[in-house]
Amino acid sequence: MSRTRRIASFALGAAAVAAGTALLSRRSHVADRESLRDRVVVITGGSRGLGFALAEDLARGGARVTIAGRDAATVERARELLAAEGLQVDGVPCDVRNQADAEALIAHVEARSGPVDVLVNDAGVIEVGSVWDQSLDDFRESVETHVFGPLHTMRAVLPSMRARRDGRIVNIASIGGLVGTPHLAPYSAGKFGLVGLSQAYAAEVAHDGITVTCVCPGLMRTGSPDHAIFKGRTRAEYAWFTISDSNPLLSASTRHAVVTIVHAIAKRKPFVTITPLARAAQIVNALAPATTTRLLSGVARMLPPPLDDETVRREGAQSHSPLAPSPLTALDGLAKRRNNE
Repeated sequence: MSRTRRIASFALGAAAVAAGTALLSRRSHVADRESLRDRVVVITGGSRGLGFALAEDLARGGARVTIAGRDAATVERARELLAAEGLQVDGVPCDVRNQADAEALIAHVEARSGPVDVLVNDAGVIEVGSVWDQSLDDFRESVETHVFGPLHTMRAVLPSMRARRDGRIVNIASIGGLVGTPHLAPYSAGKFGLVGLSQAYAAEVAHDGITVTCVCPGLMRTGSPDHAIFKGRTRAEYAWFTISDSNPLLSASTRHAVVTIVHAIAKRKPFVTITPLARAAQIVNALAPATTTRLLSGVARMLPPPLDDETVRREGAQSHSPLAPSPLTALDGLAKRRNNE
């Protein structure tokens, strides 16, 4: 066989293997989603980004989904977008940082759809900037959103789940909750708290038939940077964050994240990471924390210098520059349009 034919044969074989793997993956996902048909699902942070993509996927599989978000207009737009796809999804304005709001959300769903089978805590906030530019209020906002928000909704659904001896709770944390990340200190503080909260609750409620799944993704292309908060040199901070978030070598697609999370819900997995980089960072940090700190120190030196001004605070949409948006952030732009960002 000539070299050209051998190369062509290898290429065809590789293509066949890839096609077969993709087909098996699709079939597996359909089965995972089908196992959640008619289940009552609540997704906080469900009006945009990953939460919106999860809502669409689970509703397409026949789950009875309610999305919640702080901004009523964004929640309604998300509900209308899903309705245009033929998906019936309920939408409730809710700030999970407020205990009364969280309890009212769960009460609304139970009255309208029945006991909650699956709770997904995806509401979040990202503050990007040097520690010298972060205020105490930035840290409070992160902890209230990422720790107390999920705690409020968990405490609202757990009595019913315990009485039925069945239920699934999914807390969307982050690799930033396993490895302290430069220029994301408030975010890491909140996500570390959520990881600890998830693991502690998972251990205690398992004998009541309840699964708590902690999901720790790395960077994901959800289209969220325009809604993140940037401190200090906001244009430079927005640029590095958005370019990294859009890099397919560093980040996972929303679709990949959704498939992984739905599988974790269906199989009641207690802990999930998504990207290879996140898994590697977790292992290296556990085995060699001093080495991890030295590596992260090198990363920090490459990031924008501090402005030493805690008052400078802008959303990503106010922090655009010639570098971002640009062709370097094209994938983020696509995700932004796809995920109601």
